[in-house]
Amino acid sequence: MITAKPALPVSSEQRSELLKLARSTRAPAGVVRRAQLVLALAEGEGYAAVSTRFQVPPSTISRWKKRFLHAGVAGLQDAPRSGRPDRLSPRMEAKIIATTQSPPPPPYTHWSARRLARVVGVSPATVQRVWARAGLKPHRLEYYKASPDPHFEQKAADIIGLYLNPPAHAAVFCVDEKTAIQALERTDPVLPLSPGRAERHGFEYVRHGTLSLYAALEVSTGWVHGRTAERHTSQEFLAFCAEVLATQPKCRQIHLIVDNLSAHKTKAVTAWLEAHPNVHIHYTPTYSSWLNQVEIWFAKIERDCIARGIFTSQHDLRRKLMQYIRAHNRNCRPIRWAYSDPTRRIRTSGTRETVH
Repeated sequence: MITAKPALPVSSEQRSELLKLARSTRAPAGVVRRAQLVLALAEGEGYAAVSTRFQVPPSTISRWKKRFLHAGVAGLQDAPRSGRPDRLSPRMEAKIIATTQSPPPPPYTHWSARRLARVVGVSPATVQRVWARAGLKPHRLEYYKASPDPHFEQKAADIIGLYLNPPAHAAVFCVDEKTAIQALERTDPVLPLSPGRAERHGFEYVRHGTLSLYAALEVSTGWVHGRTAERHTSQEFLAFCAEVLATQPKCRQIHLIVDNLSAHKTKAVTAWLEAHPNVHIHYTPTYSSWLNQVEIWFAKIERDCIARGIFTSQHDLRRKLMQYIRAHNRNCRPIRWAYSDPTRRIRTSGTRETVH
């Protein structure tokens, strides 16, 4: 017969740990379930209610209650499993790690578990266990582009300062162009998605030309002003900047963040800046256009509109791009910008550091 038990005594610190564990999506499912069980006992639920709720017998409830009383939250963890211990010596593990970090014999470009196992003299499973513990993934490859700009830190700090602490009563715009957007029309009809099957597009397509999209993202609001053009020249760039200025009060200070494209640094641009003393251009460091927030927005329009879009003409492409911009502006929000340290970046000489 199942009898009621008094509420399990739990300290405030233990309750906090149990709640965190009970809500965890990374802890083992069994441990999460035990934390929930203990919390139910702490709330005064009887064995009958807990047994029904968690579909476990009273003996299981009693066992985990005793373990919690004896060892606290740590007592809810699984006990060490029986079986043969790892016989790999620290010396062999260090050898596997060191060999993994050295180039493989020609003509191979990277190590596989089987290839390394034959060289070192262990099983592929052993190599995989060592790689998992050390966080080594030889099959993965990432690309980077180091900025050779000697003034990287100063330029980056200038731009990040505009994001985090913009000048009072000034407008900050991130400006760039997305070039060569193709107006592609599929020759075969689109097959819609269905249960168990993704949407399918025909492989063949017809090109209807290309367009460039100029965009200016206002940092404080996330609002975007856009314009399409068949070419991306200095004249088109200045015409777009004039449109952006027309959306602002005449005496307002305007800061434009742009990359180092040659069309942004012509004599015509210099003359235009002299004619508009309230406009200030800030250039991103070389090969660091990722510091320009409008690149984040370009990634969004690529995903949402361009990559899977079907465009019957340049006019159709222009219409849909501007339609997307209007839809974005109806619910626009500023980008939450975070950058840990402008002095941390990838360098090709000296200590290698990564950008965050």
